[in-house]
Amino acid sequence: MNQKQDMIRVIKTPDGEICIDATGRRNGRGAYICPKMECLEEAIKHKALERSFKMQIAPEIYDKLKEEMEIIDR
Repeated sequence: MNQKQDMIRVIKTPDGEICIDATGRRNGRGAYICPKMECLEEAIKHKALERSFKMQIAPEIYDKLKEEMEIIDR
């Protein structure tokens, strides 16, 4: 278990957009992932974000999240 501050917040905005919330303060339903690419890949494999947000997530959105995660992981 990690502290919330050490995690990356992924949100579903009221408009239905899925994105990384770098500030941790944007409005929307949030889910937390550790800041490692392996954690995101594991969440994708087990459909953890789909369960958290109660919706299907398009592969393009996962690609976008991977790009954002690579920027953060540097």
